[in-house]
Amino acid sequence: MFVYEEAEIWFVAGSQHLYGPESLEQIKKNIQLVSEYFNKEANLPVRIVLKPLATKPDEIYRLCQEVNYSQNCVGLITWLHTFSPAKMWINGLTQLQKPLLQLHTQFNELVPWDSMDMDFMNLNQTAHGGREFGFIGSRMRLAHSIVTGYWKDKEVHEKIAKWMRVCVAIHEEKTMKVVRFGDNMREVAVTEGNKVSAQIKFGYSVNTHAVGDLVSVINSINNSDIAQLIEEYETLYQISPVAQVNGPKRQNLIEAAKIELGIKTFLEQGNYSAFTTTFEDLYGLAQLPGLAVQRLMEKGYGFAAEGDWKTAALLRTMKVMAKDLSGGTAFMEDYTYDFTKGNELVIGSHMLEVCPSITDDEVKPLLDIQPLGIGNKADPARLIFASKPGYAINASLIDIGNRFRLITNALQTIKQPYPLPNLPVACTVWKPLPSLDISAEAWILAGGAHHSVYTQALSMDYFRLYAQLHNIELLVIDENTEMCNFRNELRWNEIAYGNTNA
Repeated sequence: MFVYEEAEIWFVAGSQHLYGPESLEQIKKNIQLVSEYFNKEANLPVRIVLKPLATKPDEIYRLCQEVNYSQNCVGLITWLHTFSPAKMWINGLTQLQKPLLQLHTQFNELVPWDSMDMDFMNLNQTAHGGREFGFIGSRMRLAHSIVTGYWKDKEVHEKIAKWMRVCVAIHEEKTMKVVRFGDNMREVAVTEGNKVSAQIKFGYSVNTHAVGDLVSVINSINNSDIAQLIEEYETLYQISPVAQVNGPKRQNLIEAAKIELGIKTFLEQGNYSAFTTTFEDLYGLAQLPGLAVQRLMEKGYGFAAEGDWKTAALLRTMKVMAKDLSGGTAFMEDYTYDFTKGNELVIGSHMLEVCPSITDDEVKPLLDIQPLGIGNKADPARLIFASKPGYAINASLIDIGNRFRLITNALQTIKQPYPLPNLPVACTVWKPLPSLDISAEAWILAGGAHHSVYTQALSMDYFRLYAQLHNIELLVIDENTEMCNFRNELRWNEIAYGNTNA
């Protein structure tokens, strides 16, 4: 799986020979200083690699080809230090296949009022050159990003960092492999979709392995590795009495550890970074994987239940974006409502599979073994916990026939108001924005799935960037949502996006 340490963002300044060799040499010095500052002081998640000053069409064309061919380059930043005639960029940008960001900055922060002359103006005219570059981006319908501001400003760094994270995630998608153990849950519509269209649009491949293929790997796990993993469980979690040594369900815990090691081995051997399971196909498994799925999600794997490959891939993509950020990211499902007037709430959970990265750190998760009314297998192990409070987002990727649609809902997660002593699964409690009635109506109208990816690590900016760079439809449900406008947006999007990923 691709990691940030391998990633590079290439950085190039644009100019032309009209200004003479002295100006070009100064531009080279300036961009060198900016590049070094970004790498040393800006706390960016991806290393900047400075490329030679671009002043001719053939240089730009070769650069864009090299960006495409590089295994480590995940995106290109341009800075129009001076005026750089945009026709020089057309052939190169036509070939560019990786994300593009236009940094609209200038080397000097302030205008030197007392000394500024025409030489200074010519050298420092991002305000001029950036507009020329912007025109060609608009004319070519490039799905590029723009960051404006002084290059030492923290706000500029934060915007670039978000874009970088999305670039890494998109790059990861190009080689992402999703394995499905079993098919989709029977008769369910929203978890289906066109896997070929998904690979064309996003890059990831989705294929199925028989559960028996997984079971053969699980059965090859040795007892010493199982014992070592159980020791890890006993260090990290509260262990319920039934799962402790000599407890009546200790063997269930041993089977859960064996399943975790088997799935992890299978994923590593096949270079898979996301997977699905379904309770309707557990042939040869002792129990429905619960604990294993929770822990593998925490390690960064994508997952969704019931064969929902789109949500599994989206979870992996969001895990990549959120790497090393505070807050967790988890597979989720809106389960039930509390319609208390004026304090309407949603309880989110799933049967077993909620990632412990969203755990409220005040209490260790409880590792328990409880009956499960579906699947007809042994009682599965799972981690039980409540999530931490704070801002969060639910995201759902759906296939609506002629295109993919990304739907997001801003949430305010609250501390669980009352104990749930009889609920044997992890859960989180939130107030959807702007309200339960509007958010639910909008989500349903948009066709949002019952499965989602819940994140406390990513802001809405990440989803806007992701949708922009993939040129897919994004619907945002937040504190500003009004149903009349939302219905109109759905209508307009039929025109704007109707033929984008047929």
